[in-house]
Amino acid sequence: MRRVGLVILAVNVGLALAKAGVWWTTGSLAVGSEAVNSASDAVYSVIVLAGLYLTTQPPDFEHPHGHERIEPFVSLFVAVGVFAAGAGVLWNASTSVLNGTYGGSAGVTGVAVLVVSGGVKYGLYRYCLRVGEQTHSPAIIATALDNRNDILTAGAALVGVLGASAGVPILDPIAAGVVSLGIIYTGYEIVRDNVNYLVGAAPPDELTAEILSRALEHPEVKGAHDVVAHYVGPEIDVSLHIEVEGDMTLFEAHDIESKVVESIGELPEVDDVFVHIDPKELGEWKEDDRTEQLFEQRTGEK
Repeated sequence: MRRVGLVILAVNVGLALAKAGVWWTTGSLAVGSEAVNSASDAVYSVIVLAGLYLTTQPPDFEHPHGHERIEPFVSLFVAVGVFAAGAGVLWNASTSVLNGTYGGSAGVTGVAVLVVSGGVKYGLYRYCLRVGEQTHSPAIIATALDNRNDILTAGAALVGVLGASAGVPILDPIAAGVVSLGIIYTGYEIVRDNVNYLVGAAPPDELTAEILSRALEHPEVKGAHDVVAHYVGPEIDVSLHIEVEGDMTLFEAHDIESKVVESIGELPEVDDVFVHIDPKELGEWKEDDRTEQLFEQRTGEK
């Protein structure tokens, strides 16, 4: 995860310098907006790198569950920087169109730097998405989304550069405006995904169904109810009730509980699992239409 942060930082600094050089020599607003985009990427890459250093620290006395819950906050810092960059580019592009002060043509150099940028960003997107999904890191996934949108903004900037070269200079600031909207949308995506981690939202239905399925696959479990799964940071806490035969010994019931906890805990997204055991003879089963529906979708059984 830390290596991802270093790679992202190095690439974004390199792209920002290349685009800034083209903008400085040509005055192209489209390339200039892309330079701002890459510069903001480089700044938040530093934040991501620092955040990943903290989140990968082992558990300690004050943080017995580890430090992964810092990650959503890191991602929100990323979003703030993305919004600021997008607003700045949009203001510059709007002012240019209203005043009729268009940038210069970036020519072949501008086309080349934008094409290379799009290719590099696609590689970063695939790389970050793969590592983010493997490690369940919201900060890295947020970075992957940013890189994906950077491909689109580079394409919009390329249209502006080609338009300016073809004698339609107004396309240059218009392209810069489109780039800014892409930047702002990236910020929205990051906020949307990470707020769920902070407010304890439920995970996707597919994961809840898998949790229920793992509880019921034990041959001695006769039923399950009050299944509650919610995000605590980027990880999930699970609590549920299982029903077993009431004449079991405490040792037997404890063994079943341990196996259910172990099975659910093997899911990489899950952090803690809490299982309450009910004797099925007490009739504490509660109607839970959503749980029933999830189980039916998962197994095809009723």
